[in-house]
Amino acid sequence: MQITDLQISQVNDRIKALVKAGSFYGKKLEEAGITGISTAEDFEKLPFSEKNDLREAYPLGLMTAPEEEIVRIHSSSGTTGLPVIIPYTAKDVDDWAIMFARCYEMAGITNTDRIQVTPGYGLWTAGIGFQNGAEKLGAMVIPMGPGNTDKQLQMMMDMKSTVICSTSSYALLLAEEIEKRGIKDQIHLKKGVIGSERWGETMRQRISNELGIELYDIYGLTEIYGPGIGINCKYNTGMHYWDDYLYIEIIDPVTLKPVPDGEMGEIVITTLVKEGAPLIRYRTHDLSRIIPGECPCGSKHPRLDTIMGRTDDMMKIKGVNVFPSQIEEILHQFEECSSEYQIRISHLDGKDTMRIYVETNGSVDFADLAKRIAERVKSKIGFTPLVKVVELGLLPRSEKKTKRVIEERYD
Repeated sequence: MQITDLQISQVNDRIKALVKAGSFYGKKLEEAGITGISTAEDFEKLPFSEKNDLREAYPLGLMTAPEEEIVRIHSSSGTTGLPVIIPYTAKDVDDWAIMFARCYEMAGITNTDRIQVTPGYGLWTAGIGFQNGAEKLGAMVIPMGPGNTDKQLQMMMDMKSTVICSTSSYALLLAEEIEKRGIKDQIHLKKGVIGSERWGETMRQRISNELGIELYDIYGLTEIYGPGIGINCKYNTGMHYWDDYLYIEIIDPVTLKPVPDGEMGEIVITTLVKEGAPLIRYRTHDLSRIIPGECPCGSKHPRLDTIMGRTDDMMKIKGVNVFPSQIEEILHQFEECSSEYQIRISHLDGKDTMRIYVETNGSVDFADLAKRIAERVKSKIGFTPLVKVVELGLLPRSEKKTKRVIEERYD
């Protein structure tokens, strides 16, 4: 997608604000002697911004609007270092709600729906993002937050919730609980809006079939408003994103040069109108591609493909680069496997070892299935993992994000 003249003028407005605020990015631009851009080529010469830049700005170094205009902060989890604090103006909060309401509309959700919100509230952007968007839409919100599955299911039945908002891990946990308790006929869910972690087709089909609902994949990250910057439509041909608020490039993560539409690479996002903490050419490390052409739904908003993983998800084993999505695609080819798996990377007897734990429904020969999976991985990726097949429900479930890859080489 080529940057438009309108988007260039919006970027120039943000450049002025960043330079005036003396933010890390404003200083980068001043050092490079950049005061503005005129063309797409100029835009591609702008420096990238990275998560570490944002961490170094802790606590309020990203604040670009005057403090009296800041009405809220949100924060990344900070699990891998200092958290990133993102300030929001009232307009930022409203813009985010508008984008999120569009996501609900794209999923066919209306103001007559009852939306049960299970992601966390507080500094995390998820819970309040789902809520603000639903309120902007005019729907009834049931703001449960995470956990307490008994209460979640009780409210789901009593309030006749029609939409569930959750991570894919928690949607699966709820689906399994509903099945276990035999209460499916008391559940009125029609749609699920799922965010915050990558999930494969097997998991999607399991949740959809067990709950009997349509599923929509929502995209977003704390640094760029939060969830709600993109969602798939009913045709499920990628996630439409709101290009009047964001400019998205796909770059080659090695050369850092933009790649043509249709090619896989790293998502880089520029916020066009954000006031509290605008970001220019922010490297998300998420891997996807821009889908060329028009969507059958008729929306003119461009589309991103499913998030395939992250550049920092890559595992190097026996000299081979492997992504969890490759393992997931292989497991998806075995009907006997459930959606749940876990990869453990360890260093045993002087060499790297990958162990794959996968659940099955119990109606197969575990040893035979493990052997067939190991052979398929060897033929596709080039080395033989240790595969352990376990019974359905044995791997951990999570109310947040499920940890799929456990690195034990450096413990």
